[in-house]
Amino acid sequence: MLWNRGLVLDRLLRAWLGAIAALAALVVVVLGVRYAGHSEPGTVDRWIVDPTADSVRPPWRGVALATDFLGEPAGAAMLVAVVVAGCLLLRWPRAAVLVVVGTSSTVATTTLLKPLVGRTIHGDNLSYPSGHTAFLTAFALVVALLATGRLGLGRTAGTSLVLAAALVAGAAMGWAQVALGAHYPTDVLGGWCTALVVVPVTAWLVDRLADVVRRPNR
Repeated sequence: MLWNRGLVLDRLLRAWLGAIAALAALVVVVLGVRYAGHSEPGTVDRWIVDPTADSVRPPWRGVALATDFLGEPAGAAMLVAVVVAGCLLLRWPRAAVLVVVGTSSTVATTTLLKPLVGRTIHGDNLSYPSGHTAFLTAFALVVALLATGRLGLGRTAGTSLVLAAALVAGAAMGWAQVALGAHYPTDVLGGWCTALVVVPVTAWLVDRLADVVRRPNR
């Protein structure tokens, strides 16, 4: 069955990504508890950026807005559709499932966490964790995981690629969110860590489900 073609989470990466996911989950919880119900930047946020400073100005404002668009529904759907189409062209539907479920589960997790934490910015806008940062990080993680499996990279190269992709994507979107005044820096960190938790777990579950589907056909 094509559904069973190729693992989406290479076995060589499971231990490393599992440990990273556990640490990231701890960060999400600690920050969530620390800033629950807050409506002002914390000490760490003030160290990183002056909350009273003007928003980023041209030409960087245009870059920030373009990056922000990738986390909006239209931009996110565009990115996901392109990669899903590529997976289907490669006859790798299991990968297509991960792209959709991995990114949507990450965004859903941030959506559920926001009212639980209750941190706000600019009035009553829920801010922790950053959904935009979580989405782009999750998207980069998924693409890197699929590339690792497709190219047959080893543990070191594969883990390096996955973490580098997550870091670049998270940093880019995180910068845009803070620069535009949409989130505090710790919101961005929480969104980044949320993706590091959800995507590896989702990839493992997709592979497990594929194994269950395959067994009756052996």
